[in-house]
Amino acid sequence: MKMQKTTIAAAIILTAGVLLSQDRFDFKVRNYFFAGLAGDAASLNKGMKICEEILASDPKQPEALVWHGTGLVTESRQAFEKGDQQNGEVLWQRGLDEMDRAEAVAPNDLSVRIVRGAVLLVASQYLPSEAAHPLIEKGLSDYEKAYSVQGPDLSHLGTHKSGELMIGMADAYARLGQQEKAQQWFERIQKELPGTPYANSAATWLETKTLAP
Repeated sequence: MKMQKTTIAAAIILTAGVLLSQDRFDFKVRNYFFAGLAGDAASLNKGMKICEEILASDPKQPEALVWHGTGLVTESRQAFEKGDQQNGEVLWQRGLDEMDRAEAVAPNDLSVRIVRGAVLLVASQYLPSEAAHPLIEKGLSDYEKAYSVQGPDLSHLGTHKSGELMIGMADAYARLGQQEKAQQWFERIQKELPGTPYANSAATWLETKTLAP
């Protein structure tokens, strides 16, 4: 599985603006993980170590779990790129399991839901349809949770953050075959974010009913 190295990081950065807490765990680790997603193994190791130290004393700390799971997904991509299919599959499943455990512990915590949602929605674009479907459903549920807290008016988030949230949901609905909901969201993007790349992508989908990853 080959994921673009910066895509997950971009999705997390742009949607992270929906978070409300000023004492955010992600401030402590996200730069390490973003560098790791871009190929910096040393930075990824630093971020993973921070999470592992926290999890050693509190195995259910949800933010440490979700970020550590993201790191495992990143390591799985690196293993796949090296041709190590067996290790890649193990790391991939461990990463998914850790993100799911984080959500189970803290289902209302947007700092968990946004990270998992961004990872799953991006990663699912590089998988066969059958394998992608459950990831899309989970990722969409995470974004829907964020919308339930921040909506219905998303203007306070700004263009990039609201656009990333809305187009993530719109594309997820489309890929799940929920065309009516997808159309409603793409039309909303065109109306609320005119002249932006998000509106351009929405216009493409409304015309072709497809959207490139």
